[in-house]
Amino acid sequence: MSTEETSRFVRLRVELVLEIGDAEAVTKAALQRIAGESEMPDDERAHAEGAVTEDTAEALAYLVDPFDLVNAVPGVELAQASWSSEAIDYDPDSPDWDLDEDDVDEDDEEDGVG
Repeated sequence: MSTEETSRFVRLRVELVLEIGDAEAVTKAALQRIAGESEMPDDERAHAEGAVTEDTAEALAYLVDPFDLVNAVPGVELAQASWSSEAIDYDPDSPDWDLDEDDVDEDDEEDGVG
């Protein structure tokens, strides 16, 4: 691809920390979404149901769709997406969780981003 062709593509990195106040509700919503997947093969459905039942982070990942984040943005088409979710230890008062200038990649600073 030429530089002109590749410059149409932008990588958007988003990191979210969510507090799960009702794990049961998240799991239930994920199970309902799975139940609504009429095209899903039975073995895949059983695997998905097991995963979301055993791990709230998996249930959340099943419910979050990157397409929904950009669907309403004019002139943008989602070309590729991947995402994951995991349970973490989070302390909002810890400096490790500050999103500041130290979190900017050096490459981004050279490009004037950040």
